[in-house]
Amino acid sequence: MRQRHKPWAEDFLKDATDLVISNPQDIKGKWQTQFGNDRPIHLEIGTGKGQFIATMASQYPEINFIGIDQGKSIIATAGSKVRDAGCENVLLILTNATVLDDLFTENEIAAIYLNFSDPWPKKRHAKRRLTYYTFLKQYQHLLQPKGEIVLKTDNQNLFAYSLVSFSQYGLVLNDVNLDLHNSDAPENVMTEYEERFAAKGQPIYRCKAQFV
Repeated sequence: MRQRHKPWAEDFLKDATDLVISNPQDIKGKWQTQFGNDRPIHLEIGTGKGQFIATMASQYPEINFIGIDQGKSIIATAGSKVRDAGCENVLLILTNATVLDDLFTENEIAAIYLNFSDPWPKKRHAKRRLTYYTFLKQYQHLLQPKGEIVLKTDNQNLFAYSLVSFSQYGLVLNDVNLDLHNSDAPENVMTEYEERFAAKGQPIYRCKAQFV
């Protein structure tokens, strides 16, 4: 997600060291200790403005949530939303998805959310898509057995590409939905981006892919 610079972001990040982890590599394999409990950990790659992770954390206090993004203003905005929601089961990391193996050990994560990721539409940029096989390899390492990836997007081409990528990698596809908001799908927590585009009647695509 691209976002304008927030002048207050630097100060927020400096003051929110309990929420935004500055040394995530040092916590590899010890995230449950960092949370202070043994609850399962769910990871959102690309937090956006934080509505999804803050809402999920409020609705599911029995789960720990980690959100990552590479934009300082984005992480600060997400952190502010988490603070406002009073969530104590969220940690945020300022980084990108290429270094997941440096942050998490094998089987440390129970589920991964990919919400409205950059589709990188040009063919030469395919390797940057978060459902490219090199990312799937990382996810497989850090997810627990039968761990699940939940993908949501408004981009039909990215969704089609991802279904093929998941299948070729050997994942089992569950709950493939071509119009999430006009279906009988279970309760869905929306991102800010999702709310805006769904209000215009644009279909939202979702699937769950599971390693076996």
